[in-house]
Amino acid sequence: DGVVASEKVKSNDLDVKIPESELETEEKGTEEEPTRESDGNILDVSLDYPRDKHISIQRHLSDLEKLADLGEDKKEPCPLCPEEKFKACYSHKLRRHLQNLHWKVSVEFKGYRMCICHLPCHPVKPNLVGDQTVSKMGAHYHCIICSATITRRTDMIGHINRHVNKGETESRFITVRAPPTEVVKESATEVQVLPNHSTPQKTDSYFNPKMKLNRQLIFCALAVLAEERKPIECLDAFGATGIMGLQWAKHLRSSVKVTINDCNENSVTVIKENCHLNKMKVKLNVKEEGNDETGGDGEDNTGTIEVTKMDANVIMHLRSFDFIHLDPFGTSVNYLDSAFRNVRNLGIVSLTSTDISSLYAKAQHVALRHYGCNIVRTEYYKELAARIVIAAVTRAAARCNKGIEVLLAVALEHFVLVVVRVLRGPSTADDSAKKIRYLLHCQWCEERIFQKEGNMVEENPYQELPCDCHGSMPGRTAVLLGPLWSGALFNAGFLRRMLLEAVQYGLDEVQPLLKTLICEAECTTLKHFSTHGPVDENKQEECGVYIKTSNTSAESYLIHGKRKGEDVPRGGAAKRHRAELSAEHPAFYYNVHRHSLRGMNMPKLNKFLTYLSQAGYRVSRTHFDPMGVRTNAPLAQFKTVLLKYSTPTYTGGQGEGPVHLPGDAPVGEEAAAAAGVKAEDAEFGGEEGPGVAAVCARSSPARRAAD
Repeated sequence: DGVVASEKVKSNDLDVKIPESELETEEKGTEEEPTRESDGNILDVSLDYPRDKHISIQRHLSDLEKLADLGEDKKEPCPLCPEEKFKACYSHKLRRHLQNLHWKVSVEFKGYRMCICHLPCHPVKPNLVGDQTVSKMGAHYHCIICSATITRRTDMIGHINRHVNKGETESRFITVRAPPTEVVKESATEVQVLPNHSTPQKTDSYFNPKMKLNRQLIFCALAVLAEERKPIECLDAFGATGIMGLQWAKHLRSSVKVTINDCNENSVTVIKENCHLNKMKVKLNVKEEGNDETGGDGEDNTGTIEVTKMDANVIMHLRSFDFIHLDPFGTSVNYLDSAFRNVRNLGIVSLTSTDISSLYAKAQHVALRHYGCNIVRTEYYKELAARIVIAAVTRAAARCNKGIEVLLAVALEHFVLVVVRVLRGPSTADDSAKKIRYLLHCQWCEERIFQKEGNMVEENPYQELPCDCHGSMPGRTAVLLGPLWSGALFNAGFLRRMLLEAVQYGLDEVQPLLKTLICEAECTTLKHFSTHGPVDENKQEECGVYIKTSNTSAESYLIHGKRKGEDVPRGGAAKRHRAELSAEHPAFYYNVHRHSLRGMNMPKLNKFLTYLSQAGYRVSRTHFDPMGVRTNAPLAQFKTVLLKYSTPTYTGGQGEGPVHLPGDAPVGEEAAAAAGVKAEDAEFGGEEGPGVAAVCARSSPARRAAD
């Protein structure tokens, strides 16, 4: 009978009558009777059950009375009723209440009684066989098999019968008695995780190994801020396993005061265990008096971490921080107002958005609901996603009379990371808000341009686009996207300091990405990359703040103490460096495969960058797209240079050279240009062969017409 429910469950008789003799036997000394053994499908009878099993599920009435702690001379409350429903009373009245109100209307399954519960229980996670629950209920039952809550007794009987019909007769509470854990090590930091740690909906110890690059970028940004002022208070608002905060405290030591927060009680427990695993001291909440600090097992305690359990919005409203990192499951727009409310001046706010389905224009209605932006799928959709997030950040900061300076924006396969510096004051807030504009995007050739600043309505908005698709193609060819952030996405000086920190702490995985970001910020190729960036020599320090002079760069940060100077270029080189710093990198990029010509083999990417640079345009590669080119050249000039140095497909790619058009450059210049990019080709490794463009150039008739 291991898979068959009891006759009482199958019957439709709802009034369960218990003989008085049986009740007397249960009241007298059932704890002296030996426990009935089951075949392995029934829970243990003793009260030492896992805490996940609800207290309303008992085998004997005496077990239920033990929860009430009946005494002869004092009043006790009912364990299954709130105080406003049933006040504390003496033992004889409480015993009668438990028997008549809870025990007699219970549902039996395999020797267990699921008593009716009147507590305001929290909602249980929905499952395949359980019903949806609400936050607060009246009388309800707790299923012994799936932990669902059912309000009516007849529904509970039917719910149990459905479990039996499906063969689900083994309680899930048995499997959670001692969940197995495994230890994961990353950047000299160990954390305990559950086997299902990669599924955020089903575990309290969510840990994604694919986000290692994200954690290293955030660590480098925090390390740069720690060099400016010490100590700094930093917050990991969504701790999960606490690995990010542990890495901060373990490597930066006394330079940072780390606070790890999570609203889930189980996650807070995991964070504390991981702190002890890494020999860190745990500082509990201030409310927990008398037990403010606990140490690890070893004597070598390298730091102290404060662990809090509260909503992220609450802790950011209550306390001020120098560095705040937001990494919720999905969008982070719900926490931006709280993050910018109390963040200190010149502090840093970093946020990781994992709702890539909406940001990457796969769910455009969700992007409109969360970010208030109209978007479509474009060739530069990743940079579009980064500008959407920054626009939301800018609006949230402006509501708190704060402006922002974007330090870096990274959009990869699994996440979008934005790191901004906070600048207090209404004037900086106004300057940042003015950089939020709409984008005109041609759906025919994918040319794009930001609308001009101002409130005047253009008579013909298509005239702003450099292309002439509206005149040559029928219908409406352009769409209005946004509002988006129109300013710079990177700060080259901050990225160089991040690279130095990555080298110092041995973070090899993030160094190639940082080099690409530096080249992208300066709009230059990798062969011109240097780890020693230009530094201005006429910086003046006032009250601990480096202020701008006529020759200063774009950075003016709060720095305590003096920093070592670097070699400063002088004369014409210094003017050239200042001119490069003053010019922002071009917005957006072009994909060479998207704009390659049918029947032509395009040149290798690094050679094409050199050809475009020789034509007088700024050019660089981009981390958003491995085949993307960031340049200030219009699309027409981009295609002209691409056509000039492409070869016909029928030649088989034996000789790569330009297509001779009127006004072509001499052959000697082409040979010099080809020789100049050999070192860069070796740096990037094997590029695509000359025949790859023939495959990627299979575009639609509309695109071929635009070409």
